[in-house]
Amino acid sequence: MTMQQCLVLIKPDGLVKSLTGDVISKLSEVKLTIVGAKIVSMKKDFAERHYCRLKQEQIAKHGDEKGNKIYEETLRYIMGDFHTNRVLALVYEGEDAIEKIRKIAGATNPEKADPNTIRGKYGRINSQTGVFENVVHASESVSDAEREIKLWFTPDEIVSHIYSHETKISEKEHKVWK
Repeated sequence: MTMQQCLVLIKPDGLVKSLTGDVISKLSEVKLTIVGAKIVSMKKDFAERHYCRLKQEQIAKHGDEKGNKIYEETLRYIMGDFHTNRVLALVYEGEDAIEKIRKIAGATNPEKADPNTIRGKYGRINSQTGVFENVVHASESVSDAEREIKLWFTPDEIVSHIYSHETKISEKEHKVWK
C-alpha cells in the first residue's frame, strides 16, 4: 500500500444536476481524506493543459478528424458549453487513493460503468455530441495525479503535501511547486 493523492473533478454536469453532495458521499466510502478543494471557472487554455494527453490518445485511436472532434467536444463539455463553466476540484489523500477512487468512479463510458459507481449511476452519453457526460474525473496514475494536482492547486491550497515544494519570497510569501 502506498500513500497517494488523487485529483477528483466534479464536472459541470455534476454541478448543474446538484450531485456534489452525492458524489462526495459516495467517495467517502473509501475512507480517504480531502486535503484540497476549490471551485474553478474553466477557461480554454486551462482545459487544454488539463487534457493535453487526450488529444494525442484520441487521434491515435480514431484518426485525425474523429480524434480532433472528440477532443474539441470534450473541451466544450469541461468548459461548460453544455451546462455551466464551473468545476469542483478536490484532492483526496490516503493509501492507494487512485485505485480506490477510480474503482468507485467507474468506467469512463457511463454505459459500460457498473450501475453502483458514480459514472454508472449519474453519467450519460450526450446523444447530440457523443460526449461522455460522466460527472467526475479521477487521476489515472501516480504521475497523472502529480501533474494534475500541480496544475489545479498551489501548495498553499493543499493542507497535506507529498510533492516537494519551496517557499518563494516576493511581495507576498507563497509556496510554489518545484
